Amino acid sequence: MKTDIYQKVTDKIIADLEKGELTWLKPWTAGNMDGRIVKPLRHNGIAYSGINVLMLWGAALEAGFLSPHWMTFKQAKELGANVRKGERGNPVVYANTITKTEEQADGSEEERKIPFMKAYTVFNVEQIEGLPEHFYAKPVPVIDPAQRIDHAEAFFAASGADVRHGGNRAFYAGGSDHVQMPFFETFHSPEAYYATLGHELTHWTKHPKRLDREFGRKKWGDEGYAREELVAELGAAFLCADLGLTPEAGTDHAAYIQSWLKVLKEDKRAIFSAAAHAQKAADFLHGFQKSETEEGVAA
Repeated sequence: MKTDIYQKVTDKIIADLEKGELTWLKPWTAGNMDGRIVKPLRHNGIAYSGINVLMLWGAALEAGFLSPHWMTFKQAKELGANVRKGERGNPVVYANTITKTEEQADGSEEERKIPFMKAYTVFNVEQIEGLPEHFYAKPVPVIDPAQRIDHAEAFFAASGADVRHGGNRAFYAGGSDHVQMPFFETFHSPEAYYATLGHELTHWTKHPKRLDREFGRKKWGDEGYAREELVAELGAAFLCADLGLTPEAGTDHAAYIQSWLKVLKEDKRAIFSAAAHAQKAADFLHGFQKSETEEGVAA
């Protein structure tokens, strides 16, 4: 890629963190989506995933777009529409691997998978004229709050995780493989409770018998700790978007920001890796939902 997409995205998130802002919370705190929380959507209605969610959330916020729909110039044209003159698109990325056959010293052949990433440009539907009317429809009113919370309760319960309540701290204990949460009524809002539970259950997915995620953490506050906390932060944000919940910044974010800045400044691929791990964790938790269709959890 001519543009270093790793560096561009990382620089944007670093700039936000240095201002004390969390990119993945901005769409809610800014009132984006007119009160309805959704992931960015492709032209066919399928949600983006991983790092593309962060990139398009940030782009929508910066430009003031309310629509979640994005598409390429070609896709707009195929729908009989056109991107308005002078509009600038935003990058998204596609990651995959290619298989290359290499001859070894002994004359044998060995296949090697080589990862690659390419960027392409998409436009928000608010930059496009002539699309079918449903692309311009305003979000439907949010569902009844009680119904929404019931849905979240069922979602997290389906994981079968050992969630214990008591005390004034939320954490995942790897040794006993349980999530510890303060009592529900001690949170200042139901959304805060479920956002915190989503964070801790993202940690829960790292267990060796689940996703076996390990960053070499040795002690509190080191690089491995910071990387895992970043995964949990993004995992909670993705889950909240999927469940239509409104996450809020926790009281410990100020302490984490400095460690995240250090990791991101030293490794321009760190946020991409964290987003990929977070998406994998969210997908893993979605896998417990028996009523969801394959299409509903695909991204």
